[in-house]
Amino acid sequence: MSAGSASATEGSGQTKKKTGILRTKDIDTVLHQNDDEDHGLKKSLSARDLMGFGIGIVIGTGIFVLTGVEAKNHAGPAITISFAIAGVVAMLAALCYAELAAAVPTAGSSYTYAYTTIGELFGWIIGWDLVLEFALGSATVARGWSGYVQDFLGLPTSLFGEEAPVNVGAVLIVVVLGVVATVGIRESKWVTNLLVLVKVSITVFVIIAGLFFLKAANLTPFIPPSKPEESSGGLSQPLWQFLSGTSPTAYGITGILVATAVVFFAYSGFEAVANLGEETENPGRDMPRGLIGTLVVCTVLYLAVCFVLTGMVDYRNLSEGAPISDAFTQVGLGWASKVVGIAAVAGLTSVILVDIVGMARIGFALCRDGLLPAAVGKVHEKYGTPARLTMGTTIVVAVIAAFVPIDTLAEMVSIGTLFAFLVVAIAVIVLRRTKPRMDRPFRTPSVPVLPIVSAVTCIGLMASLATETWLRFLVWLAVGLLIYFFYGRTHSRLAPGVDAHETDEKLGTA
Repeated sequence: MSAGSASATEGSGQTKKKTGILRTKDIDTVLHQNDDEDHGLKKSLSARDLMGFGIGIVIGTGIFVLTGVEAKNHAGPAITISFAIAGVVAMLAALCYAELAAAVPTAGSSYTYAYTTIGELFGWIIGWDLVLEFALGSATVARGWSGYVQDFLGLPTSLFGEEAPVNVGAVLIVVVLGVVATVGIRESKWVTNLLVLVKVSITVFVIIAGLFFLKAANLTPFIPPSKPEESSGGLSQPLWQFLSGTSPTAYGITGILVATAVVFFAYSGFEAVANLGEETENPGRDMPRGLIGTLVVCTVLYLAVCFVLTGMVDYRNLSEGAPISDAFTQVGLGWASKVVGIAAVAGLTSVILVDIVGMARIGFALCRDGLLPAAVGKVHEKYGTPARLTMGTTIVVAVIAAFVPIDTLAEMVSIGTLFAFLVVAIAVIVLRRTKPRMDRPFRTPSVPVLPIVSAVTCIGLMASLATETWLRFLVWLAVGLLIYFFYGRTHSRLAPGVDAHETDEKLGTA
């Protein structure tokens, strides 16, 4: 048994508790912490709603920007292969998530999975990591949204887009969607499902319309021959390159793999679906459908768009800012670029909303366990959401989005996502050993082989991220550890002398 894991008496709910920073939370407690329907989070989501949230957060900057950037700089037409590989890695993680989300439906997602298997310290690290992922993700996309709106409507660059000293457009969209997320999960799902319908419809339009302009010459050679790639070196180079001194190449097999590490960002965010377990009507059935269905739909759309885009225009002539709309302009369908602009605005809007909802649910789980002040995560009596926490995190995201450039934010999201996927894969293996007879409505196939493969591929992609990204990530974790050791460790509801009922009262769940 792993250090910090508890020896459980199956079916009795009794746990031999560990003490200190490796103490674990009893799974039976997690399963029954939201049994009282008069308190806590409201159950109102179906599998279709979960897929709406998932597709809403996954389809965004990846399909509207990264397709062109990576095809032009690293993979050529083989960008389709890069997206396919990234989709497989994401699906491995989704299969691990599906087992845990169905068996342990909770607002804490991978945070709670780590807490119940590896120990409190590691649970806190994952929770803190997820706050980083969702906060920076929503701020990044908000700035992208502001840029698209500025370009589409011709708004002043002094207030909208990357040239603005204070990105007012990004602040406005964050605040508006923060209010929507605060008012209620039901309202959030209506808005998200509507936006998803718009952008998926227009994405299908892009695929069908683009097929009429395919040229075989643009797809040949499908995998361009490799060539040396100029690198700025230093801390901006990938970690594996920094450690090995290897010079990277563009195109060829290496180019495909480099592009895979970058476009994996396009799949990040689907794990936000797992945060909605406590608000799902039938999590055992609907969670696996929501997670896996999200990735299947998004992967199919990604592959089709990549193929059509590189078939319409020579990859060397693709725009890095707005590749899809520019491709239609190049083939003489300028009006279609406006349609794509609408899809981009709708797509990015839904991503921001789901990020804010997911971030608040992670914070709620941390507050409920006493690792952050319980009063901060108090559930609103009318809305049934962690209103204080949602608005508080909305303000933080708005400030970040107002001042911090996209290129400083973006890479941090991927490393946070991959780190969470790594822990979930480990948690599946540990829980199979410590709770072999736990009810699992969905079982990850081929355990432990599949989770091990998932963990290894995540580590491989993390090693392809810039060294400076790793350094920023380590600084964030250091700050989190200070908070844990000076507050969370002694206020945790598992700490000696802590009154769990008092924590529930402050949270509004008692």
